[in-house]
Amino acid sequence: MADLPMADRHDTVLPPAPEGAQEALAHALAADPDARKSAISAVLADHPTFIDGWAQLAPYGDHPVERYAYARVGYHRGLDALRAAGWGGTNYVRWSQPTNRPLLTCLVRLRRAAAEIGEVEEVERLTELLGDLDPDWDDDNVS
Repeated sequence: MADLPMADRHDTVLPPAPEGAQEALAHALAADPDARKSAISAVLADHPTFIDGWAQLAPYGDHPVERYAYARVGYHRGLDALRAAGWGGTNYVRWSQPTNRPLLTCLVRLRRAAAEIGEVEEVERLTELLGDLDPDWDDDNVS
């Protein structure tokens, strides 16, 4: 991605979450910690393309493979949304745009889970992708 001259790279901004999804997610995240995973899953059952739902579900996986799977679904849902927003694989997708944050969060959580399962090449690829999408990327963006 970095081979394209910077002047030819434009920002892509993802659209807002589906109506009602963000409110439902906020309610799910406020649930008792023991019920949170199930509550977030219920939101995703109603809104399966909701990237932030996948980003928030990923840390609740009981095993690294489960966390990896949740983050990977969010990443792929994010790629679909990026393409629909006109991203051709070369534009920036910056953290400074709030609607881009769920996808970037999925990438970070996918990278963490990949590291947990020893997927070294994927960790390297995702690190490079984050830097390509947002040249000002800071890992501290995602806790």
